[in-house]
Amino acid sequence: MRRKEKKPQKGSPKWMVTFSDMILLVLVFFVMLFSMSVIDAKKFEAIAESFQNRELLDALPSMVEFENPDQNPAQDDADSFNGLNSDQSEEEMDLDQLLHEVESYLENNNLSEHISATRDDRGVVLVLQEQLLFESGEAQILSEAEPFLNKVGTLLQSLPNLVKVEGHTDDRPISTYRYPSNWELSGARASSVIRYLVNNHSLKQNRFIATGYGETRPIAPNNSKENLRENRRVVIVISDPDFEQNLRESAGDL
Repeated sequence: MRRKEKKPQKGSPKWMVTFSDMILLVLVFFVMLFSMSVIDAKKFEAIAESFQNRELLDALPSMVEFENPDQNPAQDDADSFNGLNSDQSEEEMDLDQLLHEVESYLENNNLSEHISATRDDRGVVLVLQEQLLFESGEAQILSEAEPFLNKVGTLLQSLPNLVKVEGHTDDRPISTYRYPSNWELSGARASSVIRYLVNNHSLKQNRFIATGYGETRPIAPNNSKENLRENRRVVIVISDPDFEQNLRESAGDL
């Protein structure tokens, strides 16, 4: 007797249906994982900026052999700082070296008696006394101060750093139509210095931050004429790149 021939089944094989169901479930699983995940925008931006600024890449060994094995691109960048006209990026600039260059600049331009330069965690700090820039209780820059500010502007043109300008007063109260208190006076003085620098030099406005502290941050007790004079000042901070990053992150949180 002849065996009956099995008729071929129509449609896809049964194993393919099972396989399709499994793939669909895996897809749904990963979609659920992605929907429940939270992307940290700050961390992502920080990682992207690190790659852009070569902070991570410089730390990795290179796959390309150099003609001089003792030298690498990171060392070349470090050795390329030869003065204020260097093309180094903000992250690569050594602020101790910058302070030395600024002090030399002030000395060579006869500014040391009028402007002091120091270094703190914010960066390189320049202090200009009030009598050099303004009349008492005013925020309009004196014509006698313009040569000094022009030299400061020339200095800042040579640097890529963010610049913060702070206005400070003594504790004597002020109440005028323009300046109801020391807050307005200190802020107006900081803004006047920035406006002059930007208008008279090739400096971008987005490099500057103006801050008025009023009498809240004295450097000496307000108990003598000399101390009062020291507290009335404008401070120009050439920012440390790390300090700049913290400012950007703080601004992003607002």
